[in-house]
Amino acid sequence: MAIFRQRALNEAAMHKTSRFYEEKGPVSKYFGTNVLDLEKMRNYMSQQAYDAVQAAVRYGAKLDRSMSDEIAAGMKEWAIEMGATHYTHLFQPLTDSTAEKHEAFISVRDGNAFEKFNGSALVQQEPDASSFPTGGLRNTFEARGYSAWDPSSPVFVMDGTLCIPSVFVSYTGEALDTKVPDLKSMHALSEAAVKVVNLFDDSVAAVGVNLGIEQEYFLVDEALYNARPDLMLCGRTVIGHTSAKDQQLEDHYFGAIPSRVSSFMKDFESEAYKLGILLQTRHNEVAPNQFECAPLYCEATKAIDQNMMLMIIMQKVAEKHHLKVIFHEKPFDGVNGSGKHCNWSLVTDSGVNLLSPGKTPTKNLQFLSFYASVLRAVHRHHFLLMTSVATLSNSYRLGGGEAPPAVMSVFSGSTLYEVFRSIMNMADVKENVSSSLESIRIVNSIPEIFPDNTDRNRTSPFAFTGNRFEFRAVGSSQNVASSVYVLNSVVAESLNEFRAEVDKLEAMGEDRASAVMSVVRKFITESKDIMFEGNGYSKEWEAEAEARGLKAVKNVPEAYEVYHDARTIEMFDVLGVLAPNEVEARFEILNETYVKKLQIEARVMGDMCLNHVIPAAVKYQNILIENVKGVKDIFGEDFMTYCSSEVAALKKISMYINDVSSYVEALVEARKKANRIEDISERAKVYSHEVKDMMDKVRESADQLEMLIDDEMWPLPKYRELLFF
Repeated sequence: MAIFRQRALNEAAMHKTSRFYEEKGPVSKYFGTNVLDLEKMRNYMSQQAYDAVQAAVRYGAKLDRSMSDEIAAGMKEWAIEMGATHYTHLFQPLTDSTAEKHEAFISVRDGNAFEKFNGSALVQQEPDASSFPTGGLRNTFEARGYSAWDPSSPVFVMDGTLCIPSVFVSYTGEALDTKVPDLKSMHALSEAAVKVVNLFDDSVAAVGVNLGIEQEYFLVDEALYNARPDLMLCGRTVIGHTSAKDQQLEDHYFGAIPSRVSSFMKDFESEAYKLGILLQTRHNEVAPNQFECAPLYCEATKAIDQNMMLMIIMQKVAEKHHLKVIFHEKPFDGVNGSGKHCNWSLVTDSGVNLLSPGKTPTKNLQFLSFYASVLRAVHRHHFLLMTSVATLSNSYRLGGGEAPPAVMSVFSGSTLYEVFRSIMNMADVKENVSSSLESIRIVNSIPEIFPDNTDRNRTSPFAFTGNRFEFRAVGSSQNVASSVYVLNSVVAESLNEFRAEVDKLEAMGEDRASAVMSVVRKFITESKDIMFEGNGYSKEWEAEAEARGLKAVKNVPEAYEVYHDARTIEMFDVLGVLAPNEVEARFEILNETYVKKLQIEARVMGDMCLNHVIPAAVKYQNILIENVKGVKDIFGEDFMTYCSSEVAALKKISMYINDVSSYVEALVEARKKANRIEDISERAKVYSHEVKDMMDKVRESADQLEMLIDDEMWPLPKYRELLFF
């Protein structure tokens, strides 16, 4: 009952602070106020310094360090005007989160205090590299590492600190973050894409990646969250029986947003707008207390940085509303989990979307060239792409009858699919391929609906949605960069091969249009097995995918072996995205992270069962025993006539108490056995089978006890309380 009293107090406090962040007036009045963009920079530095920054931001030019002192002075002046007292290099280590070390502007000379921020502090800082995951790239006693300013992403002020988006590398230069390979992959992709687009337009000098990241999340009352050790320590409930009502009525999706949630959304949106994040969409998701927000697409590096900032903002603002944001992919068993849908497209320096087919896609050789190249890339590296999203937390939803399936496929839509079939069959392609549905008429007062030329397929991990691909498999807690640099790399490799094939045919005397179409046909034909237009959740597709040679991620540590594949290592190395030792480091880190997270979950599960579940069960068991004794004292040998249900319950409770106790003991032994294995990848595999399997047994028995114990005596908030405000 104390939990619910606290919850009522929290709700009252929430109403007092519900307008804590909200700005008055239209968003356009304060959008980007906390960001030092190029336009503002003009007012804080000379034209020469401004030109240097602009060249770095817009064209990727190397920034001359001789300009750094003036640029830093301008940044400091603006930041102090914004109320900043500190600065930090904000980087993204291999933890799927951000890291920051704050330094004060304040300094002293001759006893007088003044603010100081020079070019060397802007350009470079030195975090402790040995305290972050390195995968063997650094020894524990070798602490030096460097964070370096990334001019491609704007600086901003948050919580009184000037935040400088940065990369993070080791003392010897290896990438210790997700941003370095991401930037390198974009450079490799730009070079490869320019080669192909120059077949049609030789004025294009660069191609960028646009990204729109949809973020799904759960909200839980803070008091209830704090009463669940598993939510606090693991981000998910390791035990917990499903609620009688959850998402089966499909009444939460797109429903009216609860007032408490709406207040939270408005406040975090206000803070996001100040940081230049173009949030456009908010709505209820499928599961109870699950929601989504989505920004307008922008340049990929900026989009990724903003998504990481958005997650921080949401967590900070939630505290003001006495809520907790949960980004874990599967915090609650039995209901849909959360992901990040990444809308990925390619755009030229002149603003042309290379994945936009136009009105007559069959005549658009440029579009077909890029589409076919992406198709081939996804087919060739389908297992690597799926493995790039494979984590312990995402494994709880992979292949679970919700987005995404555990095997990669590409949905093109009926119109394009028919075009590709014609190309493969070398048949004449109709000049105008349009939807068979010209319009949908409802009633006179409703305007006609003009459908798109194809339906959408929410079961596809990689779906074409008209002018972009939607990579739906990334987990909600993941840093998108860890998957985007893989996608960029495989597409860059494919585009390089596309241009080489066209050049070869032209050298043999074939005209350009014919050569391009020949390569398009070859790429599509070789990749036909990755195209699938049906239900990706169906058992039939699982069997068909296997027959097509498409590998599913059935076990996460076993999937990580793809990073040892010679083709994977060579691709990253040739493109200059990751050196072989950097690939190996990521293999080590992925396995180590998997083991540590599952180890934490297993320990928390054991603690909860021994300290919460079993004591509550024994206490209730004793009450039943006393009740049975009392009935026997009154009715003698006929007592069973009056308390058979209590006796039956006693037997069940005793059985499940014994099961939980013995399974927890076996779980501890399974962990001890796995921990004795020296090789981290082999240890991860044992954890994924033996430890995880034993955890399932513990949970099954613990959840049965939850349904048998008196509700007032059950010590943990239940799903019906966690999932419904």
